[in-house]
Amino acid sequence: MKKYLFFDVDGTLYNHDKIIPDSTLKALEIAKNNGHEIAIATGRAPFMIKDILKELNIHTYVSLNGQYVVYNDEVIFTDSISKETLTKIIEFGSARNEPVVFLDDAQMIASKGEKEEIAISLATLKYPYPSIDATYYLNKPVYQTLIFTDEEGEKEYREQFPDIQIIRWHPVACDILPKGGSKARGIQKIQQFVNVPLENIYVFGDGLNDVEMLSYVPNSIAMGNGHTKAKEVARYVTDHVDENGIYNALKMLELI
Repeated sequence: MKKYLFFDVDGTLYNHDKIIPDSTLKALEIAKNNGHEIAIATGRAPFMIKDILKELNIHTYVSLNGQYVVYNDEVIFTDSISKETLTKIIEFGSARNEPVVFLDDAQMIASKGEKEEIAISLATLKYPYPSIDATYYLNKPVYQTLIFTDEEGEKEYREQFPDIQIIRWHPVACDILPKGGSKARGIQKIQQFVNVPLENIYVFGDGLNDVEMLSYVPNSIAMGNGHTKAKEVARYVTDHVDENGIYNALKMLELI
């Protein structure tokens, strides 16, 4: 019976060097040949995963941590924080000299230039400094926003804005989402759209932004290189991404 396999990108399909290990490529090819559908579930925006979608011939994905969901090349769900709330968040951060970066499906835009925290964090994704437009969100749909603050600052954002969700992905960078926004919700939208039983879905992840989907889907697999919280909620823990983690997981699950 056909299964739907959702993979996180960074730390799950991509290793530290942003390369897909050969064993992972082999495993995905076998899984496809066995009739299973390969999909992506990532915090990245659609424009940031074009290469991997093309390389793996994938047409279904949950992007921007569930805020932009595509099934078979059709957008089936989008969500975002309201412009009013976002204005307050930007003003709060600006008073602290903390910038934001806006993301839609096509590009990312920074509110300020020459901010070290933006350059450092985006460099880990191998992305250059974005173009600058502090009012971009007022005229364009923004599906996810990045804030740049340390863990102490994050607590203050949480206290000030209890109706948003904050997920840290770098020592100086966090994603902010609508309350209830997550990869789990994005996967649920696809599940409902195609009317597939939850037991026919498998999810693979490693980070804090994978916790919800690893908790929601019974067939959940955390990477050996994953965050402790991801491993704690997953049903299974496989090997490190560079130690045949995906191949070994699919083999253990008898999907290949």
